[in-house]
Amino acid sequence: MILRDYKKEDGDIIVSWLRSEEELYKWSADRYNKYPLPADHINADYVVQLEKGRFYPLTAVDENGEVLGHFIIRYPSEEDDSSVRFGFVIVHPEIRGKGCGKEMLKLGVEYAKNRLHASRIDLGVFENNESARCCYEAVGFKEYSRRECEMPIGTWSCIDMELLL
Repeated sequence: MILRDYKKEDGDIIVSWLRSEEELYKWSADRYNKYPLPADHINADYVVQLEKGRFYPLTAVDENGEVLGHFIIRYPSEEDDSSVRFGFVIVHPEIRGKGCGKEMLKLGVEYAKNRLHASRIDLGVFENNESARCCYEAVGFKEYSRRECEMPIGTWSCIDMELLL
């Protein structure tokens, strides 16, 4: 597995992995409020974020170039270059639970440490997404806070996690 920059055509693949409205919100929180999500909504959002800078959408691919997963890295604060946030973490449904998410995130940690020179990574995961939380814990992320999030389909508890590098 390797990480490469996100390509516009990756959007069609990613949205095909969102098989329900619940999966959409587990993946994107309330960022995208349309199910099924059109790929051009992701692409339009990413174009705006890329123009601002401090935003890195990455796609995990196998040795044949097949898309296996995706996530973004962003700087949550304009004034702090030491901390980055992972978001929109997703892997192909057929390979979930087989270690590919863990492998992709480890590559992301190395990217954040070596290319962005971050000393801290954080992320949020909903309590009702236990498999994702377990994956993050396997990579070394630890819970540091909880908060309630009003989602279009209910109130969900979000666990904020961090990894100190």
